[in-house]
Amino acid sequence: MKFPFALPKNKQFDVVGFGTNAVDFLIQVPTFPAYSSKIELSDYTRAAGGEVATTMVGLQRLGLKTAYVGRFGDDREGDFGLQTLRDAAVDISFAEQIAGAKTQIAFIVIDEQNGERTVIWQRDKLLAYDETAAPLDAAALGRILHFTTHDARACRQMAQKAKATGTIVSSDVDNVFDGIAELLPHVDILICSAEFPEKLVGIRDRRAALREIKARFGCCIVGMTLGDEGSLLFCENEFVKTAGFMVPGGCRDTTGAGDAFRVGLLYGLIRGETVEDSAQMANAVAALKCRALGARTALPDAAELHEIIKNQRRRNL
Repeated sequence: MKFPFALPKNKQFDVVGFGTNAVDFLIQVPTFPAYSSKIELSDYTRAAGGEVATTMVGLQRLGLKTAYVGRFGDDREGDFGLQTLRDAAVDISFAEQIAGAKTQIAFIVIDEQNGERTVIWQRDKLLAYDETAAPLDAAALGRILHFTTHDARACRQMAQKAKATGTIVSSDVDNVFDGIAELLPHVDILICSAEFPEKLVGIRDRRAALREIKARFGCCIVGMTLGDEGSLLFCENEFVKTAGFMVPGGCRDTTGAGDAFRVGLLYGLIRGETVEDSAQMANAVAALKCRALGARTALPDAAELHEIIKNQRRRNL
């Protein structure tokens, strides 16, 4: 199945990302601690993360041209986060550091037995955009505009500007925010967590919930990530169920797996792949990401991605 829209040409970037960045403090434990207990950690590390910043790094690593639009604090974490984007060759012309603000941080507790994680995070209110501060000059510079919905009203302004020039709009959403109902009609690709559709439309059945989201908001593609089960997309009145991939060497950390899924899906779209093949790429990138600690550490290059897909197809013959 082809994607139900045409990507514009002659844009400065393949994908422009607007939204969250973060610095993650990753804490490995032998097993997740019980309430009111003590446990010795196995290891810990600091790594750059954040949904949109991570997605731009992943796409850049696959050979696409990306830009990140967002805010950091003027602290050490902000300096660190910006430098990681420079090191990854992501354009940061529209990124800024806000005086007196703290960069978003997350403390992430990772269970060594299965790689599952619990995230404890904080975002400084000074980092938020309202509709008057939306960086509209960046909105239409990419073939795709991809954002999180934390600043929903600013995202709406960005989406409207992007769509006016033919840019495809993609959104990463995991929770219901004020203003989201007004934003979603401007989104072409809506990928969410498995829990989000029921929160949004009150329907537990996964397929019925995706149908209702499309009917209510008109998104061309709606879908959900399902962890190691894979993913479920709804497009052109058809469902595309895609199996997950085994993590090479075993799963060490699921932090950023959803961001990695979006990397693969948008990469497939830019390359002109079908929806089915793009969904397979998305699940493959997510699995490869889980090889190591951190949201970005094990994001694959193009050769690694195509190798795992080739091996999977061989096994299915």
